[in-house]
Amino acid sequence: MTELELKYGCNPNQKPARIFMENGELPLEVLNGKPGYINFMDALNSWQLVKALKQATGLPAAASFKHVSPAGAALGLPLSDVERQMYFAPEGGLSPIACAYIRARGADRLCSFGDWAALSDTCDADTARFLALEVSDGVIAPDYTAEALEILKTKRKGGYNVVKIDPDYTPAPIERRNIFGITFEQGYNDLPISEDMLKNIVTKNKDLPLQARHDMLLALITLKYTQSNSVCYVKDGQTLGVGAGQQSRIHCTRLAGNKADIWWLRQHPKVLGMTFPENVRRPDRDNAIDAFIADGLTAQEKAEWIAKLTGVTLGSDAFFPFGDNVERAQQSGVKYIAQPGGSIRDDQVIETADKFGMVMAFTGMRLFHH
Repeated sequence: MTELELKYGCNPNQKPARIFMENGELPLEVLNGKPGYINFMDALNSWQLVKALKQATGLPAAASFKHVSPAGAALGLPLSDVERQMYFAPEGGLSPIACAYIRARGADRLCSFGDWAALSDTCDADTARFLALEVSDGVIAPDYTAEALEILKTKRKGGYNVVKIDPDYTPAPIERRNIFGITFEQGYNDLPISEDMLKNIVTKNKDLPLQARHDMLLALITLKYTQSNSVCYVKDGQTLGVGAGQQSRIHCTRLAGNKADIWWLRQHPKVLGMTFPENVRRPDRDNAIDAFIADGLTAQEKAEWIAKLTGVTLGSDAFFPFGDNVERAQQSGVKYIAQPGGSIRDDQVIETADKFGMVMAFTGMRLFHH
C-alpha cells in the first residue's frame, strides 16, 4: 500500500487527508479500525520512542501518547503491590510488555485518557486485556498474538484502532514537511542516545549508579519525542511527569514537577485507602483521586509526603538558563539531572546542583522536537 486515505486532517474541515509514501510501500498495516490523522502522528512518534528505548536498554518499552507528546513512558519492569493498586492492574503474573504499558499509562492517568499506546514488543493477551479496560484510541506494535488481536477487536464496539508496524523500517535520511505552502527540509534525527552521552559529569558528586543511568536514558529518549520545550522526571524506569510544549523552561520544570508530585501523592496512605464500588468506571476513579489529592489532603500532609520522594532523575531537552530549575527540581526529590549544558550561567546551575548534592551530566546535545 502506497497511501491510505483518512476521514480528515487535524480538524474535520481539513479535507482531503491521507498518509502516503512517495517511494515504496507504507511500513504499516491497519489490522482494525480507521485511524485518523492525529492517530497516525501519535502512532509514528510513539513507535520511534519505544523502539529507541528498547535499543538503548534492552528492555521492553511502552508509551502512552496524547497530542503528539508522551503522557508517560516506561520500561518493562515488574510492578510492586502499590503500583498494581494505583494503576488498577490485574492480579497474577503479567508479561514484561504488559508491565511496561501499565506503568507508562499509570504515570499520568488523567492525561492518558483517550491515549494512543505504543509497544516495542509483540502485543500479547496480558497487554490487550488491560488495554480493553482503558479509554484508549489505538495501539501500535510490531506484531500481535492471535489472542491479543481477538481481544482488541472487541473494544469500542469493534472499532478500536490497531496498527502493525514493520520493526525493520528505516526512514529516509532527509525529511520534509509543508507549513503555509512552504516546504521545510532537514536531516532525520537519528541521534543515538546511549550512556556515552552521560560521561561528562560536571558536579562535585559523580556517583551515577546503573538505575540512574537507565533513568537518564529514559528521560532523554522521552524528551527526543516530546514537543519542546520539554522536561521529564523519571524514577525506577518510568516517567513520573512530562512537561511539554511550554515557552518557558521554568514553567516546563514546574509543570512536570507538579505531575511527579501527584504521582507520588497517589501513594499516600489516605489515597490508597480510597475504595470504590465495582461499577465506578476507571476514569471516574481517576478524577475522584485527583480531586481528593487537591482538596482532601491538607497542605501539611502533602508537604510531608512529598518530602519523602527521593532518587528522582530529571532530563531537559535544552540547557537550564537559571538555577531556579534545579531549585524546583529538588522539591520533587530530584537527585540526578541530564541536560545539554551550554548556558552562559552554567556555573550558577552547577553551583545550585552542588548545593543539593546532585549529580548532573552535560550531554552536549539539544533534543528539540516540533
